[in-house]
Amino acid sequence: MSCIDDEMKTNFKDEKHRFLSNVVFTANWIRHRFEAFIKPFGLSPQQFNILRILRGAKDWLSMNEVKDRMVEKSPNATRLCDKLLEKGLLERVRCEADRRMVHLRISQRGLDLLQEIDEIDEEPYAGFKENVSEEEARLVSQILDKLRS
Repeated sequence: MSCIDDEMKTNFKDEKHRFLSNVVFTANWIRHRFEAFIKPFGLSPQQFNILRILRGAKDWLSMNEVKDRMVEKSPNATRLCDKLLEKGLLERVRCEADRRMVHLRISQRGLDLLQEIDEIDEEPYAGFKENVSEEEARLVSQILDKLRS
């Protein structure tokens, strides 16, 4: 098991500093692994997130609702959705009452792509999750929630 001190080749001033550096370092490490997993499907992590949000909604969502639910808040969500629309992975309609309001829904092609991704063995990219027990995962999640409160 590698230690954050060895990875970053530094000494930390205290355990809280080590912890925060480890959170950021590990988040970036996970992000890079996920990007490598999703790249063959021609999607960015943010586009994948939008498709997952729309699949979970099972109905039309406003662009603002999609933005609110994104893991990584993106000021360019409209551009991301434009690219998904060009690929035929989602559908878009303007609200008749307020033309500024846009509603989105995942298309059948988008559902099929997510199904294909779901069926891929993610072991090479996300097998590291097996290194953590359910109780450890729950504890770390609670700590991360506490950081944001």
